[in-house]
Amino acid sequence: MRTETQNLFIKAGGTFCVPAVSILQKLQSVKAFVFDWDGVFNDGTKHNQQGSGFTEPDAMGTNMLRFSYWLKNQQLPIMAIITGEENEAAHYLATREHFTSLYFKASNKIKSFEHFLNAHQLKATEVAFVYDDVLDLAVAAKCGIRINVHRSNNPMFTEYIKENNLVDYMASPAKGGVREACELLISLYGNYGEAITNRMNFSETYKTYLAQRQHVEMKLFVGIS
Repeated sequence: MRTETQNLFIKAGGTFCVPAVSILQKLQSVKAFVFDWDGVFNDGTKHNQQGSGFTEPDAMGTNMLRFSYWLKNQQLPIMAIITGEENEAAHYLATREHFTSLYFKASNKIKSFEHFLNAHQLKATEVAFVYDDVLDLAVAAKCGIRINVHRSNNPMFTEYIKENNLVDYMASPAKGGVREACELLISLYGNYGEAITNRMNFSETYKTYLAQRQHVEMKLFVGIS
């Protein structure tokens, strides 16, 4: 099954920097999913002072990943966004989807990440991190799983993160990378069909998960240093 998953995602354009089975092994310890914003939920394009947006397919990916984790562990994972800017769309998504925390103005992201770990009594190896660029590398260096949203126009950066063991998987497009990362992890959990079927039918199982998710109150932190 893990070989089938690896072949499927390679065919879709993804790159495994370590075998899928290695990601699976690390996934067993993961309790939290952390995302950068600019260049991850979008292509990084700014819209005046409003920042960059997101797509609903990516948002659905995060929800299905949480549901998949919940099905496997019977509890919610911890979810966070850590970004260097203030962003209306990020705040909207994190609030609407009941993420656990949102960090704005994280110019030195490792400080915000350490705050996040301490707040939830987590080890860095218990975090899966989805990121795209240089400002994220100090966090990527510590996390258990590192997924990079890949761009073809930075080949030197790509080689750097490979050579320095800062990435486990590179998602193919800069737009839609979150959905790809989430689908990969759900597939490795081995319950993709179960998760989709329950959501499609809005089953009692999904309703129980959703009720728990809706009780999560998102906490906002600005300028942790």
